[in-house]
Amino acid sequence: MQKKLLVIGYVWPEPSTTAAGHRMLQLLKAFQGFGYHITFGSTAVKTAYSFDLECLGVESVTIALNNSSFDDFITALKPDVVVFDRFMIEEQFGWRVAEFAPQALRILNTEDLHALRKAREEAHKKELPFRVEDWKNHPMTLREVASIFRSDVSLMVSSYEMEILQNELGISKSLLFHLPIMMAPITTETISQWPNYAERKDFVCVGNGKHAPNVDSIRILKTEIWPLIRKQLPDANLFVYGAYLPQHIAEMHNIKEGFHVKGWAEDIDTVLQNARLLLAPLQFGAGIKGKLLDAMRCGTPSITTSMGAEGMHNGLPWPGAVCDDWESFAHTAVEFYQNPTKWEEVQQNGVGLINNLYDKEVLQPRLEQEIDAKKQHLQAHRSQNFIGRMLQHHTQASTKYMAKWIEAKNR
Repeated sequence: MQKKLLVIGYVWPEPSTTAAGHRMLQLLKAFQGFGYHITFGSTAVKTAYSFDLECLGVESVTIALNNSSFDDFITALKPDVVVFDRFMIEEQFGWRVAEFAPQALRILNTEDLHALRKAREEAHKKELPFRVEDWKNHPMTLREVASIFRSDVSLMVSSYEMEILQNELGISKSLLFHLPIMMAPITTETISQWPNYAERKDFVCVGNGKHAPNVDSIRILKTEIWPLIRKQLPDANLFVYGAYLPQHIAEMHNIKEGFHVKGWAEDIDTVLQNARLLLAPLQFGAGIKGKLLDAMRCGTPSITTSMGAEGMHNGLPWPGAVCDDWESFAHTAVEFYQNPTKWEEVQQNGVGLINNLYDKEVLQPRLEQEIDAKKQHLQAHRSQNFIGRMLQHHTQASTKYMAKWIEAKNR
């Protein structure tokens, strides 16, 4: 009998607009390779950017929140594995899965630590230095970590987030699995197809406008960094791409200043391969940055911050530079832009990073082994997770009856 996977999505995947959407598509394809029939369900409304899952052979279903119809649905489906897309989804559906599909391995796909990103954003808005204690004391951290404990295993994209969960909160490594974004290795043939230094020009910035760190980084480019670059490179241009860019970002468009706000790009690979450098002055956030990996994949060096590079390179040399001072950021961007020797050297660093840390041919078998091992010893694994069992018990006694009350009220 074919194995069954149920994915409960926070949104319908949008791989052309978000790194999270790209990540979800990678997971779906990986599970198909493992021999699973996949059902993807969500309470969200599809958008113009939503990926057509049917073309992959993935069954799509709309599910209702706080509705016992889900109980009947999952009882009939009998999934072997259930993936919760972000901790909010586990909060809403985890108790139902535990009660009506107890045999299913419960996987939390974190994308990033939402509470870490939120705590950093709040500190940034208050113009205060971020402290790990800010994250540990944030109310969202309690919710997110409770979700990690209730799940059988949580997929973590960032090596840094793996470390702080274990070192700061004492979470067992058996509950965590480091799975960065999975990418095809870069071959010599791929490299030969990239435009070279001389064939590229200008700068690019990429980021979804619904993501606060991206909006802030565009603001920093406009007000702090780009004027310094433009002063030294008066003929250079910066092109800003991203879906859902807010109005105040669109109004930054100024051709005379070489600052071009373009919006969503249907073919981001072409955009990146035509650019000489990607700029990403991120001041807060979490997880790892899809835009920086996309730049490496397209042979485009990047200038970013320590926040941007966090958890991404495991000590290997960065394919560009990491700068937290805006004058140094601008100076380094100009230096790489004008120096083909340095540019070509750091471009190769990106090849090394992708092939050593993000190779899907290495990561996918590791994921399959982790899933099979957890499924084979599921009851023993759960029995060792006392905190998870305790939280599951209290969740079913609180969230369950709140959901039932809402359902009754909605009638």
